[in-house]
Amino acid sequence: MSSELMDSDAAWAAFERRDRAWDGKIIGAVRSTGIYCKPSCPARRPKRENVEFFASGEEARAAGYRACMRCTPDEIGRDREAIAIAIRLIEQSEETMNLDELAAAVGYAPHHFQRLFKRDLGISPAGYARALRNRRGEAALKAEGRVTDAVYDAGYAAPSGFYSDAKERLGMTPSAWRDGGRGAIIRWTIVDSALGPMLVAATSKGICRLTFDDSVGSLRLLFPRAEIIEDDGSMRDLVQGALAAVEQPNAAHDLPIDVAGTAFQEAVWSELRKIPPGETRSYAQIAAAIGQPTAVRAVGSANGDNHVAVLIPCHRVIRSDGSLGGYAGGLDRKRQLLAAEGHVPAAPELPLVE
Repeated sequence: MSSELMDSDAAWAAFERRDRAWDGKIIGAVRSTGIYCKPSCPARRPKRENVEFFASGEEARAAGYRACMRCTPDEIGRDREAIAIAIRLIEQSEETMNLDELAAAVGYAPHHFQRLFKRDLGISPAGYARALRNRRGEAALKAEGRVTDAVYDAGYAAPSGFYSDAKERLGMTPSAWRDGGRGAIIRWTIVDSALGPMLVAATSKGICRLTFDDSVGSLRLLFPRAEIIEDDGSMRDLVQGALAAVEQPNAAHDLPIDVAGTAFQEAVWSELRKIPPGETRSYAQIAAAIGQPTAVRAVGSANGDNHVAVLIPCHRVIRSDGSLGGYAGGLDRKRQLLAAEGHVPAAPELPLVE
């Protein structure tokens, strides 16, 4: 996307919520400091009037800005290219490549590359390879019907590996999310809700984005290959259901959603949907519930990567000390949602210090 076509309001909203999904897609440059950053940069946010946006670090440098030393925005492109190459190698290799081989092929140290791969995909390269074999095995079974033939066609060295993996399906489903929405038709509208302007977007399968203070520009960045159409009234039932979910969170809502993420993200989101209205869980409790008790920070990232606020109730996740933590829609909205559900904070919150 060129800087001329960029929706600056959507870009600013992505920076305000430190949205990692926009990393590598836009650059924010601060006139007062001469520095440019990626959206997820942890640094304190400047005033809106001091920020201009670019499609790449190259454009920002041409305009006289220099890269932030804290968030290293230029590395995101190199990291993602390395991950893309590794994925191609995994998918094209007839035999499983180990971590050392993959890392050497893309020019990274093994442990560092493992961390980058898991940060972007939620699982390790080995986990991705297992999930790929799972999908191939299932497809071969449907095509051939013979387990033995399907096992070897999918890339397993022996049937025992297939049955072992089958016990721990990673559930990585091919999705438009992985390919910029190629072939998808996404309808959208913005409505006034009890919590302010609410963007609702949906495919034929269900709601794919529900956010506050957002614009259609975010859809175009997330799904650059989809056909994005303003709603003509066909989303009426979905929109009314979304409004009801915001206004009456204790009522049962069974709205279809169409979201996809990594296996790790989907495990977190599934656990969030199990939290009853009026109750909360800590990030540590969610990590333990999905069987990865040490992945507390990764749970926080998956929580923040939720694209359908309220419907996947990420507002019900708080810190272990009882304080609210963060929320993409703003802490005031999180308080309102929890209060509407009858949740009473365990302890007074300390003021945020920037």
